[in-house]
Amino acid sequence: MNGAVGARGTERTTDRPVLAAGCVLWRRPEHSGKLEICLVHRPRYDDWSHPKGKLKRGERALDAALREVLEETGHHCVPGAPLPTVRYLANGRPKEVAYWAAEAAGGTFVPGSEVDRVSWLAPEVARARLSQDRDRELLDALLALLPDL
Repeated sequence: MNGAVGARGTERTTDRPVLAAGCVLWRRPEHSGKLEICLVHRPRYDDWSHPKGKLKRGERALDAALREVLEETGHHCVPGAPLPTVRYLANGRPKEVAYWAAEAAGGTFVPGSEVDRVSWLAPEVARARLSQDRDRELLDALLALLPDL
């Protein structure tokens, strides 16, 4: 295993993945009944993605996913089925993100420095707006789970 010496002289493992979690957040507003997907815009990367973030020490992945949805979108949610775990390199380190389907259960978005905008979009519009192919694959996985589209 490759390691590097950290600032305090302790070995820091670079092969261990950064663990994160998130949700593909959805709703069906009463006024239309049509499926909408929530995407977040991160100004730091100027990208559109599903809400997600790193696990805190000792935090379970599902708990982190629900926390991140609330922090990034202002919405509470009801978790559903797990979606595929996504693995990729971020800043040269492996990253592993566990995802769940989650239905929005109310809330209000407040812009911040990490997420400055959210959009609730029809699935085909969300697909076009997503910045990464891996996020489009998660959208496909969600759509395969939801009945009556």
